[in-house]
Amino acid sequence: MDKQLPFNIMKKAVRGIGYIGHPLRLRILEYLDVHGASSVSDITKAMQEEQAIISQSLKKMREMNLVRANRKGVFMYYMIQEEYPASVFVCLRKLYGYMTDNFYFLQDGFKACLPHDYTMMTANRIKLFANWDKMRILEYLDIHGSSHVSAIADGINSTPPKVSQYLKRLKDDGFVTATKESRFVIYTITPGVHKTIIGCIHKRYNSLKNKEDF
Repeated sequence: MDKQLPFNIMKKAVRGIGYIGHPLRLRILEYLDVHGASSVSDITKAMQEEQAIISQSLKKMREMNLVRANRKGVFMYYMIQEEYPASVFVCLRKLYGYMTDNFYFLQDGFKACLPHDYTMMTANRIKLFANWDKMRILEYLDIHGSSHVSAIADGINSTPPKVSQYLKRLKDDGFVTATKESRFVIYTITPGVHKTIIGCIHKRYNSLKNKEDF
């Protein structure tokens, strides 16, 4: 990862990440990633939720182009629309594997639903940083390393007061640390789901021959 993503690509990434920063939506997408095309009744049974709630979530995810639906007889089967959401789960499984020393989740191509409490925690953490300004700041710190407010503001084409405001929120939520060096406060991105997802977005983008397929 050596440069920031184009404006339109990051906009799309932020929009998609923001929408899956919801425990039920993240679990539905994860289920589809593991099990492939599935009916509403299959998903409802697996999620242990009311069918109306599942149907509403699937409808919204269709509108966001996260899933698509095919009719087979009287049933509608849903599947992940693009490789991008699926690639996020590859990264999240690897992160879980490293955090828990679980060898199976570290294997390439291994697919299994993550523990419910971990998925809930992940969705709630995503919700905290799935914002255009926050993700641009995190991306800058991930690429360029520890930096002060003015450098970050110049790097993401923003203003120091605005960057300071978002850095405070990121620090409060544990996504960055701050240390005083001379007259500067230096910010550093911390490990975790936020750093993993930033890296995953870049990995997906860099793997595409046609970048507009992102």
